[in-house]
Amino acid sequence: MGRVSFILPLAGFALLAGIFFLYLNMIRTGERTINEIPSALINKPIPIFTLPPLPGQPDGGLASIDFAGKVAVVNVFASWCIPCRAEHPVIERLARMNVATVYGLNWKDNPSAALKWLAELGNPYAAIGSDASGRAGIEWGVYGVPETYVVGPDAVIRYRHVGPMTPDALDNKILPMIRNLKVDG
Repeated sequence: MGRVSFILPLAGFALLAGIFFLYLNMIRTGERTINEIPSALINKPIPIFTLPPLPGQPDGGLASIDFAGKVAVVNVFASWCIPCRAEHPVIERLARMNVATVYGLNWKDNPSAALKWLAELGNPYAAIGSDASGRAGIEWGVYGVPETYVVGPDAVIRYRHVGPMTPDALDNKILPMIRNLKVDG
């Protein structure tokens, strides 16, 4: 019994270390990137949801009905998220381009902090849903913030970007996806 209790944890550690090094090698060789976290929702309809607006905002919040018939981008953000602050100029650039409706999903945030953040940085969103409990985010498959989703005119999730949106990701992933959806839709 003493020998098994020594070998079993050692074998488990070796297995986990092997998986870890295999994954790191896949990242190094370009077979996988850090931003590629699999999503079971790609090519599936968006979840049915209704979120209230941030207090004092003129829009009516955000709901699944808002996505009908248009290409949309959903940016999941929070005022406490430092990478969200870094990506904000890229989201503003996307909104100014008028190639898709840009929605915000304010995730697990204090509404007054979110309003202050938007007042400071600007509000690029056509509408913002306040997901204080995080429930809608879970239904979207959110792991953390920031995350950005591209939704087709058929209200189907077509792409998911994990982490802060960069100019390169916008130009080489998001915009081509939006163009293809507009041609197909």
